[in-house]
Amino acid sequence: MTDAIAMPPGLTVSGDIVVATGNQGKVVELARLFAQLPVNLRPQSQFKVIAAEETGLTFVENAILKARAVAEQTGLPALADDSGLEVDALLGAPGVHSARYAEGSDGDDEANKSKLIKAMAEVPDGLRQARFHCVLVLLRHPKDPVPLIAQGHWEGVILREPQGDAGFGYDPLFFVPSHGVSAAELDPAVKNAISHRGRAAADMLALLGQH
Repeated sequence: MTDAIAMPPGLTVSGDIVVATGNQGKVVELARLFAQLPVNLRPQSQFKVIAAEETGLTFVENAILKARAVAEQTGLPALADDSGLEVDALLGAPGVHSARYAEGSDGDDEANKSKLIKAMAEVPDGLRQARFHCVLVLLRHPKDPVPLIAQGHWEGVILREPQGDAGFGYDPLFFVPSHGVSAAELDPAVKNAISHRGRAAADMLALLGQH
């Protein structure tokens, strides 16, 4: 469970919330995960938002930076997701740089996957453990003194070649031992129930009194 402070009694969220990401895959997953809330999640692409520079050293720092930038520019509550892949054999890389792991790219899934495959080429099968991390931050306004922070992680193993066509990012290279398939081969409903983002969303819903 997260160490976040729960929303004080009587304070709720409703109406429009801007999702602070340019990743459409994340927007789709978050919309499914928060479908029970009386909110309308709107991607930042619907607004003239200048994305925050992700200068934080942790997922929490970057999520807060992104949420605050969107809340300031739109005047609406903001939900930010900062997530990434931590590979033990690479000393935690790509970590907070997961979306821009390949030099000169940002959000280039194919380039990032290719770099990971090369980096892991000589790593034996027994040492390919990894995990996805997700931090969700909800700000009611830019100066919200009590941001809601939820976290989740998902253990797996890095494959030598991509498997599956669903999901996004590193999903085709992330083998899920409990299900015997890659994250890109899971049914979306199953993935949402067990993934790092699904677990972080469940934590956020609990903070909002929905669980």
